[in-house]
Amino acid sequence: MGTRLAEETEKIPKPMVLIGKYPILWHIMSIYALQGFHDFTIATGYKGECIESWLASDEFIELARPFGINAVARNTGLETQTGGRIQQILEDSPSDPILLTYGDGLANVDLDALIKSHRKSKVAATLTAVRPPARFGYVEFDGDRVVGFSEKHQSNEGWINGGFFVLEPDVRAFISHPLEPFETGALTRLAELNQLNAYQHQGYWQAMDTLREKRDIEALYDQGLSPWILKK
Repeated sequence: MGTRLAEETEKIPKPMVLIGKYPILWHIMSIYALQGFHDFTIATGYKGECIESWLASDEFIELARPFGINAVARNTGLETQTGGRIQQILEDSPSDPILLTYGDGLANVDLDALIKSHRKSKVAATLTAVRPPARFGYVEFDGDRVVGFSEKHQSNEGWINGGFFVLEPDVRAFISHPLEPFETGALTRLAELNQLNAYQHQGYWQAMDTLREKRDIEALYDQGLSPWILKK
């Protein structure tokens, strides 16, 4: 429900928060569309009617037409957790793997490389591992004395789940309940059974969890930059 973006999400769902002129959902879809993936199912819940209305709007139709995008909304329930939403989407694709991501994260992930990594692994699921953006610098000590400061680089951070998954249809068997988060449920079980592969992404990645992060992303866009779009 985007509670940490409350002033933005009181009337609209988080994926409809604007980055520049367009919802972050459009920027996420652009990551896929510009790499040749044009068919989308949007798993909706909180204020899902806003997404349904936008997908039917002239604005979206005009944006989508050059890419041949086909997008539908699937209402997966107001209280359903990520596991239940993903389970429903997998049930719609019983024989083919799917690409999946969250509705609030941007990254210039090479999707072909991601898929290649997944196929090579021969396991049920692949997640994209990323390093979170650094926010603070280091204080350097000599004993109790501060002797200097240094920038904290993203490469110093540990790896986290950045979304951008490839999931085989049988992943749905690892989801035990609609109210179970995917991250603490199915992903944990997949890892325990050695069925979870990680594709390490070294490029741009940013989640939009807070108003500050929203403003950081928008500042880049306002400068004419879209670092989440892969440039080959």
